[in-house]
Amino acid sequence: MPSYVHRLARRDDLPVIVDIYNSTIASREVTADTEPITVQSREAWFAEHTPERRPLWVIHDAGDSSGHPEVLGWLSYSNFYGRPAYSGTAEVSIYIAEKARGKGLGRYCLELAIAFAPQVEVHTLLGFIFGHNAPSLALFGKYGFDTWAHLPRVANLDGIERDLIILGKRVA
Repeated sequence: MPSYVHRLARRDDLPVIVDIYNSTIASREVTADTEPITVQSREAWFAEHTPERRPLWVIHDAGDSSGHPEVLGWLSYSNFYGRPAYSGTAEVSIYIAEKARGKGLGRYCLELAIAFAPQVEVHTLLGFIFGHNAPSLALFGKYGFDTWAHLPRVANLDGIERDLIILGKRVA
């Protein structure tokens, strides 16, 4: 099993962050976007991810000593509902490059998200996961996330209505 390291994302990581995100669209399991997004469309989103409140990390193979290790995935905290009273709650997003899926990177990311939360005054983590995304539901469940909401048939992906499950965990 590979080992991983992470660092805060830099602006020059945004193209690979977008590429990894776009690589998940065709599966219709991970995101509600149905067409690829652009780097330009993610500029404001990237700027909202500040290290002191809502970090965005990129993950590399720890054994890559090339000087420019390949980004294999990314993890972010995002604001939940955008109101001050919810500042202690963050949505966790994990996106993994196709070639790195199924190799423990999701576990690494979720462990990082849980462990780091108190450092940015986050006491509650949420995952927004499609009901048919069994691998992600299992991963979050393994780390003690419970179903806090089940929104039936709220997404339409290619004419198929899909459920959204909101998983939550109190971490501090």
